[in-house]
Amino acid sequence: MLRTRFTEEFGVRHPLVQGGMQWVGRAELVSAVANAGALGMLTALTQPTPEALVKEIARCREMTDRPFGVNLTILPTITPPPYAEYRQAIVESGVPIVETAGSNPAEHLAAFGPAGIKVLHKCTSVRHALKAQELGVDAVSIDGFECAGHPGEDDVPGLVLIPRAADELRIPVIASGGFADARGLVAALALGADGVNMGTRFLCTEEAPVHRSVKERIVAAGERDTELIFRPLRNTARVASNEVSRAVVARLDAGGTFDDVRDLVAGARGRKVYELGDTEAGVWSVGMVQGLVHDIPTVAELVDRIVTEAARLIGARLAGVVTTS
Repeated sequence: MLRTRFTEEFGVRHPLVQGGMQWVGRAELVSAVANAGALGMLTALTQPTPEALVKEIARCREMTDRPFGVNLTILPTITPPPYAEYRQAIVESGVPIVETAGSNPAEHLAAFGPAGIKVLHKCTSVRHALKAQELGVDAVSIDGFECAGHPGEDDVPGLVLIPRAADELRIPVIASGGFADARGLVAALALGADGVNMGTRFLCTEEAPVHRSVKERIVAAGERDTELIFRPLRNTARVASNEVSRAVVARLDAGGTFDDVRDLVAGARGRKVYELGDTEAGVWSVGMVQGLVHDIPTVAELVDRIVTEAARLIGARLAGVVTTS
């Protein structure tokens, strides 16, 4: 077993986090992650209403008696949801951990802090991580340029960003972006992180509630099969490369505005990708790490594989590199 500040302070067995994924962070996946000893995150805004989120939290509790959290992300959307009501639903449901992302977490902390909820805040830069620490979050997840979803605008890869964050921060650091196996976990620990966050790798497991065709597409794809959309709008997102995402890039590169791609990036289209398995139907998030994903295991198999191989790497292979003169 690998013990870090993160496992101790957040009460989980393994230093692995399944980060929030829109349309994917549901009870089936999150409970499987929790039962495997890692930290799973329901995605609040996957649920259409705060009342539906309360029901999903209860459904997850029926499947596991281990800790799990809820992701609450505030990002520019066509129709902003009632964030305050989602926060209240999380507090009243007694969820012990929340992953925040997308904006300054101050308003979240005002609600979650008094309720004793630990907050893991996702950042894409050291300066934002330091601000989050100052505001009082319990840990940060630092997203390198490789990640799926929103990598920020600085384009700093994890190999630089993770040790920079570890050098600057007093609170636990979770490395995010580009992690799929034991090698990545050991590397992150060596760089100073207290664990890793995986999205794409958990998306490609048996319990992930998405169509099998999406998982098979990830297995078949390489590290170069993603697109960075919204770059000219300074709201960069990494998504799978397909006809739709390439059209978004082309329209914006030609001087288009958000209105010129609104129809292409509608969330309903991305949701249909996961539900129907047509990976060309809309934009959907996936990281460069798909180039390291070669199978579709159960969550339990994946977590056990990563932790077991990580211990072997640390105790055997790396130990054998060290010699005394």
